[in-house]
Amino acid sequence: MKNTDTIIIGAGPVGLFAVHQLGIKGLSSIVIDNLDKAGGQCIELYPDKPIYDIPAVPECTGEELTKKLLEQIKPFNTEFYLNERVEEVKQDKDNWIIKTNNKNEFSAPNVIIAGGVGSFEPRKLSIKEAEKFEDKYLFYAVKNKDQFKNKNITIFGGGDSALDWALELSKFSNISLIHRRNEFRGAPHTLSEIKKLQKIGKISIKTPCQLESIEGDEKINSIIIKFDDGKTEKIDTDIILSFFGLIMKLGPIAEWGLNMNKKTIEVNSKNFETNKKGIFAAGDICNYPGKLKLILSGFHEVALASVECFKRARPNEKYRFEFTTSSKTIQQRLGKK
Repeated sequence: MKNTDTIIIGAGPVGLFAVHQLGIKGLSSIVIDNLDKAGGQCIELYPDKPIYDIPAVPECTGEELTKKLLEQIKPFNTEFYLNERVEEVKQDKDNWIIKTNNKNEFSAPNVIIAGGVGSFEPRKLSIKEAEKFEDKYLFYAVKNKDQFKNKNITIFGGGDSALDWALELSKFSNISLIHRRNEFRGAPHTLSEIKKLQKIGKISIKTPCQLESIEGDEKINSIIIKFDDGKTEKIDTDIILSFFGLIMKLGPIAEWGLNMNKKTIEVNSKNFETNKKGIFAAGDICNYPGKLKLILSGFHEVALASVECFKRARPNEKYRFEFTTSSKTIQQRLGKK
């Protein structure tokens, strides 16, 4: 069993910043995530998509933000357990014991759940021939937009992801945007820009219709869509992008005895502790009056949670707040002279 000061569940931006806030207070931590890499939803859902609401960073992608956060926590030499899922949590006096599906066992006085919205997976196309093209010619997320250049791309969906990627990929590929309704749910400004591109033939919009079949053996050659009136149409297609949303799964977290509100965990807004002493929740997975689901809010939440983590991990020491600009102790921990 490995002992540490804090176990962080989730390696998204909020979980990574928790490492930093704990580290500058002299606390050790380990990070567990069921994805195969750090970054959480930023990496899984929009690694190439611009983010505009990180303070002092006018624009960055999910991938760029993740890299910067990983660079920021390098001095703390934190261990990551990726492709690993927490299966069991039990209390042992003032500590929490966590076991994973890989049979790893950890003990700590603190647990921070920064798991976003829990485990998630895309809502997949239901037609039987879709699966054989997955990750080659059919995708549920864009991880590297360069692989979609100079292609005939059919995008399914009516929300922000579908509209944003239709607009972005139309810069270098032919786009067909397919939605099962006439009305789109995405941002009005984005839809307005897409309508302009439709008028000049850069984007083709087909509604209300759904995917009927995919044609091709080794690769996709075309698709057949079926309109609500029963008519069908064949569209030449190299790549299918499908954005029908995500299926959210909390998994074992729902069985830990925490106060749940639908698929979120109730916390107090003083230190973001749950109803279980020593278990905290931050980021999209937590809920309290006035909660905003922003990365910025998650950073604030783990900053305050880390103070209570210090008090629990160092009960015989008095917590002393220090500014990072003037604290020699903190600068030494960060490897600065």
